[in-house]
Amino acid sequence: MSNLLFLAAAAASVSAPASPPDTEGDTTSSPTPDIIVTASLEPVPLSVVAESVTVIDQQRIDALALPLVTDVLRLVPGVAVSTSGGRGQQAQLRIRGNEANHTLLLIDGINFNDVAAGNEARFETLVAEGFSRVEVVTGPQSALYGSEALGGVVSLQSPDPIGARRFVAAGEYGSHDFRRGALSGSFGSDRAGVSASASYLHDDGIDVLGGGSGDRDGYTNYTVSMKAVARPGQNGELGIAGRYIDAKTQFDGTDPVTFQRADTLDNSTTRTGGLRAWARYGLDDAPFSIQTDGQYLHSENSNFNADTPLNRTSGSRFRVGGQGTVRFAGQTLIARIEREDEQFSASDVQFGGFTDQRQTRGRTAYVIEWLGRFGDRIATDLAVRHDDFNRFADATTFRAGVVVRVSDALSAYGNYGEGIAQPTFYDLYGFFPGSFIGNPTLTPERSHGFEGGLRFTSTRVTASVAAYRSWLRDEIVGTFDSATFLSSTANSTGRSRRQGMEAALEVSPSTGLRIGANYTYTDSRDQQVAGTARVREVRRPEHAGNLYGDWTSGRLTIGGALSYVGRRRDTDFDQFPALAVTLDDYLLASANAAFRLTDNVEAFGRVENAGNARYQDVIGYRTPGRTVYGGIRIRLGG
Repeated sequence: MSNLLFLAAAAASVSAPASPPDTEGDTTSSPTPDIIVTASLEPVPLSVVAESVTVIDQQRIDALALPLVTDVLRLVPGVAVSTSGGRGQQAQLRIRGNEANHTLLLIDGINFNDVAAGNEARFETLVAEGFSRVEVVTGPQSALYGSEALGGVVSLQSPDPIGARRFVAAGEYGSHDFRRGALSGSFGSDRAGVSASASYLHDDGIDVLGGGSGDRDGYTNYTVSMKAVARPGQNGELGIAGRYIDAKTQFDGTDPVTFQRADTLDNSTTRTGGLRAWARYGLDDAPFSIQTDGQYLHSENSNFNADTPLNRTSGSRFRVGGQGTVRFAGQTLIARIEREDEQFSASDVQFGGFTDQRQTRGRTAYVIEWLGRFGDRIATDLAVRHDDFNRFADATTFRAGVVVRVSDALSAYGNYGEGIAQPTFYDLYGFFPGSFIGNPTLTPERSHGFEGGLRFTSTRVTASVAAYRSWLRDEIVGTFDSATFLSSTANSTGRSRRQGMEAALEVSPSTGLRIGANYTYTDSRDQQVAGTARVREVRRPEHAGNLYGDWTSGRLTIGGALSYVGRRRDTDFDQFPALAVTLDDYLLASANAAFRLTDNVEAFGRVENAGNARYQDVIGYRTPGRTVYGGIRIRLGG
């Protein structure tokens, strides 16, 4: 398929902002609709944000009715999603050509990157139910958020419970014995409220490797979430938020003798729970505010062959922090300090206990951010962060941005940002001591980059275009000693380069109708050894684009999306030596139609991969063809 298909449709959706709840740096609820939470330690209007931001609101999430967060994130410019097969298989997110462990995931302000899975976020375990807003900030954000925010930040937010009255119950059935059920609700007064959700999802899946002759690789997910907020006084707030995920995935692994892909009975169980609490004095634009917050995340990953245990990893992260904000003469000065401690353990049956280990590490971080406002035309954002690590070299990161308002509708912005990604526990301490040795002398991976863009906002049209370039150094890579047959890790001596552009457009030509499109160009090239040629990195399409929309008229709501993913490289490790391959481009189409039978009862039907595209995100792993679903939804309240 020609890349011209979406080059002609160029231009991408930046946002349709909705009211966001909390993130790590802020806990105030109910900001105005154009407020962006993740781009600063305090919520700021989109008009003064010097980074590229995409917001997907509750209306669009409901209209598309897609079951997984990864389905929604495919629509974001600058984001590449790759899955190793069907629903529930490993899903990796790469922002602007960066690595999969260079994306920080926040859920109601909780850092959900998995300590026990190489610091990656487990996007394959995230169902879309219970989220009212998806916010993505692209480019290095480590000056605010530290490690893993090297490529960008994905923030998923639950509904704001203050003043809310909403209850939704839904059930759905479809292809491959797919079953989904969900309950969610938000109930509150102007002083206190609670949002909660519970969901169940099951999919028999497809035969990922066997071409239809092997077993199906299914997926089951249970998720519960809760957020409670209380405002005992005019200027104070207390809150708590939590989420628990229990997911089981069947997958095809490797043959224990040949180490090649095989139709196996492998399966894994992932249990992840996170909790965050906060207290704040000084809401909205108060001259002075102070807050304290703490969060805890625990994850367990257990792998089996049929019912036989193979290995297990677990990890936990505990963080406490404090933040103070002063506002004066149009300026905002923010200072934050936080302490984080992580624990990691691994145990196995498969290797007779040789991989067993228990490790700990910690850091203390100091952050200062200054938001400058100079009249109605110029806004600046400066931030510096120092991470004091106890297991490897410390890191200091910096960010600077400026927005110039050219007219009431048009703004120009530019920024410089730095990012870091800390070594994983496996990088530092190894996995199988007989063959893979960790390297405790590693330093964090580091990046820096520039971005410039234009943003246009009017009543019916929002548009943006941005170009960027960044460099990655000290990348952590694998090494192999042919004399001892030992593997390890090291910081590379080369500099990898990522550059590209993103364009965005969203229009509302009439009441109830919104149409958006986006186009992304990515040139991501890896250099592991200084002085050698840079090579195009795997699983990053050079061209990608999306076209989507939602329309409501009377009792009828329709939502749909087209996602184009261009050709990209991958590596086939079933060949010796490993062979570079090219994966074909593909077009994914999804659609949903819902009709209100009564004021409170809605019937809906939807289709995924409507064009029955045959594609692979990862070499050797099949993905589902056309699938159809139908269900009933009951809504009470707003």
